[in-house]
Amino acid sequence: MQATTTQLSLKEKIGYSVGDTASNLFFQTFMLFLLYFYTDVVGLSAAAVGTLFLVTRLWDALNDPIMGTISDRTNTRWGKFRPYLLWLAIPFGIFGVLTFTTPDLDPTGKLIYAYITYNLMMMAYTAINVPYSALMGVITPNSMERTELSSFRFVAAFAGGLIVQAATLPLVKHLGGDDEALGWQLAIACISGLAILLFLVTFFTTKERVSPPPGQESNFGRDLKDLFTNKPWLLIGIATVFQLIFIVMRNSSVLYYFKYYVKDQQLDLFGFHFDLTFEGFSSSFLLVGSIVTILGAILTKWFAKKLDKRTTYAGFLILSALACSLFYVIQPEYVLLIYLLNIVFSFSLGPVSVLQWVMYTDTADYGEWKHGRRATGLLMAASLFALKLGLTLGGAIVGWILAYAGFVANQDQTPDALNAIVLLMSIYPAVFGLLGGLIMVTYPLTNTMMAQIEQELSVRRLGAAGS
Repeated sequence: MQATTTQLSLKEKIGYSVGDTASNLFFQTFMLFLLYFYTDVVGLSAAAVGTLFLVTRLWDALNDPIMGTISDRTNTRWGKFRPYLLWLAIPFGIFGVLTFTTPDLDPTGKLIYAYITYNLMMMAYTAINVPYSALMGVITPNSMERTELSSFRFVAAFAGGLIVQAATLPLVKHLGGDDEALGWQLAIACISGLAILLFLVTFFTTKERVSPPPGQESNFGRDLKDLFTNKPWLLIGIATVFQLIFIVMRNSSVLYYFKYYVKDQQLDLFGFHFDLTFEGFSSSFLLVGSIVTILGAILTKWFAKKLDKRTTYAGFLILSALACSLFYVIQPEYVLLIYLLNIVFSFSLGPVSVLQWVMYTDTADYGEWKHGRRATGLLMAASLFALKLGLTLGGAIVGWILAYAGFVANQDQTPDALNAIVLLMSIYPAVFGLLGGLIMVTYPLTNTMMAQIEQELSVRRLGAAGS
């Protein structure tokens, strides 16, 4: 692998990006539906699921640095990171189906089954997504080119979100009929098949171009020390934890919000009459949100050039948190206002999600520039650890708050439980989003500084190649 400045082809940009479609088919499914599936379909208590999420996801997050270290030390004719897309695509899909299978067991057996299958699924997710994320750091050495690549990636990721949001509940109903458990199993089987295919597309259409500095020795302790003295990575890592708690708490609450608070409604809009169930509300709400998020992702490079990546990330995360908080004051009959506020919230998340991973790859360049060493796999694995920690805490907090408020699945909720659901859709997550945005105000890797780092690294690499 040689570091080059060659622009990526459209084919490679699209090929790389659909790998995140594959990942997001399950990431969005976990965020939006897994808590609901475990409580309302499998029949587990909200408190038990909250603890399940905490234990399972913390264990999974601890696997990230291990996988990063393994992939950094992998050497094949396909590179360090690409081979894992080929080797693990099918196991990833199989474990996904098993996770959304409801066994014919007593409650204890179901909980044990959930622990086993969800652990296996998240370990497979780690093993394929750490290398996939690291691949973006070695596919090109140019930061703005990575920004554009990340825009492609997240348009594709949100396309995966669109598929999940628009198709999952209708598929469950169509394939399962009155048997909701069977419907979930078959719907996830369809999603798994698509994910396997897309990971293979990424493998066959991409190439690794950036290598560690010549003569770099494998030293996990040194790599770890470099990571934790990388101030920009620490800042974006902490912000990611808050960002994911924010997003997971809010998105995990959507089904509960519409099922128990907004409920089924009859609407007359622009001369048309609509009979909307909570499933219809939820799917259309999420679909509209994903469409405008994609628009925000497409415009990220323009915002990043005009405002700087740091300002764009921090500003839009704060804006999305403020929009989220306003859901607390909206009454359930104001459906149009609910949708309009969702548009502001969702558009703001587009640039945030794109720039998050660009900034991580920038911190890999910063680490090489400062320490003369590069451990892209470990750095991206640690970044996924931060993401999964946020995912873990966000999901667990929702389960615990619902349990504390007296939530009981598939029944009319008490005023305390309804208030908790509305707070989980608004104020509670917004606090974490605001904290994440404020942390990034101090992030030091501006566009100007990254241009300087890239230039100096290019000179070093040319000198190393010449010698």
